[in-house]
Amino acid sequence: MIADCPLPEPDLLAAIPRLRRYARVLTGDATRADDLVQETLARAWEKRRLWAVGSDLRAWMFTIMHNVFVNQLALAARDAQNVSIDADGDGKEAWQLPVRATQQLHVELHEVLRELSRLPIEQREVLVLAAIEEMSYAEIATVLAIPVGTVMSRLSRARERLRRLVSDAPGTPGAPGAPLKMVR
Repeated sequence: MIADCPLPEPDLLAAIPRLRRYARVLTGDATRADDLVQETLARAWEKRRLWAVGSDLRAWMFTIMHNVFVNQLALAARDAQNVSIDADGDGKEAWQLPVRATQQLHVELHEVLRELSRLPIEQREVLVLAAIEEMSYAEIATVLAIPVGTVMSRLSRARERLRRLVSDAPGTPGAPGAPLKMVR
């Protein structure tokens, strides 16, 4: 580790879209997600001397983001005691689709994302890191600072719960009132 080595710019730039996607899943809000990414990048820059050259920059950045997010949640919980009951907040979650889709696929994806937002944050984090970011169990365990067995357990529970939520959603094949169709 060099005292003031620069972070590899190509790897850093390549990580930003993945950080944004993960931040949107964590926060459920595009604006808050962008703020989380900005804070993560600023923190990574401040702590760049702690990054070990040759190690996985992406995993290091995800770890920083996770820690920033956890700290923000703790701060928000403390601040919630001082929030006015007149404060505005629509509570709606903003999801942005990264691909152009057919209308049906677009609707199905929105349904899955809506149900994904209903998962507990611990399950949602693990599911997104595994399924979307394609991280290994060991990488996820490192990012979230939890044992690999906990990663496996949370991922299993998240997949099963999401499967149930999506299959029970109105208009989903197999849901009450929907046409029967084989779904895998």
